[in-house]
Amino acid sequence: MAQSSAPAAGASAITPVPGRTLAPWAVFFGVLMLVLLYFVGAEQGATALVSGEGVHEWVHDGRHLLGFPCH
Repeated sequence: MAQSSAPAAGASAITPVPGRTLAPWAVFFGVLMLVLLYFVGAEQGATALVSGEGVHEWVHDGRHLLGFPCH
């Protein structure tokens, strides 16, 4: 019995998404991850952008979980 490559009735074929469509989203999430990495790894150190201890306390456990020193 030969299998057909055509989709079954009522099913839709999966089409690939072009790279031009994904590129803005990839850049957005890449920048978002870099900002998150900065706040977890470097904020409240020598390069603090936010004054006070609020950010430090908010990401404190995540900082230790990821191996960043903060004490």
